[in-house]
Amino acid sequence: MSAMWKPNQPGSVTPSFNPEPSRPATPALSSEPANRAPASAGDQASIGKGLIIKGEITGTESLFIDGKVEGTIALTGNRLTVGRNGQVAASITAREIVILGKVRGNISATDRVDIRAEGALTGDVIAARISIEDGAFFKGGIDIKKADAKPSSDAKPSADAKPSVPAFIASESTKPTLL
Repeated sequence: MSAMWKPNQPGSVTPSFNPEPSRPATPALSSEPANRAPASAGDQASIGKGLIIKGEITGTESLFIDGKVEGTIALTGNRLTVGRNGQVAASITAREIVILGKVRGNISATDRVDIRAEGALTGDVIAARISIEDGAFFKGGIDIKKADAKPSSDAKPSADAKPSVPAFIASESTKPTLL
């Protein structure tokens, strides 16, 4: 019973100091998981289903949205995933866009757009590739653009100073006949 604290004992100050040293030990322990958390967060950030965001979202990491977002989203070179609970009313630009929830707005992907069976998209799509699963809802236009890597490889041969001329004109043995 001597270990029990009594308010009238002179050692009453000591118990209040004991929690203080134990608290710095707790942040030291929590800083270790915090060091681990950014490594996993670096893979993909998340907006939970209880969050509502209005405005502009830009970033250099992939994003998972399960809440409500309104405005613009620019994740150049990264993936945007709209979860099953996600509701997005935005103009979206990303490398890859995966839709499992509801999206309203025009989207542009440098690689691909994937609308899953439970997903819905109302808006125009500009992408190199698009996939729409059975059961998905889509209303809008599609503009398929070639990947950025292909035009740069086409530009190299044109820089070799050989103009693009039809074969029948380039051949000296064949003289073209005009009709």
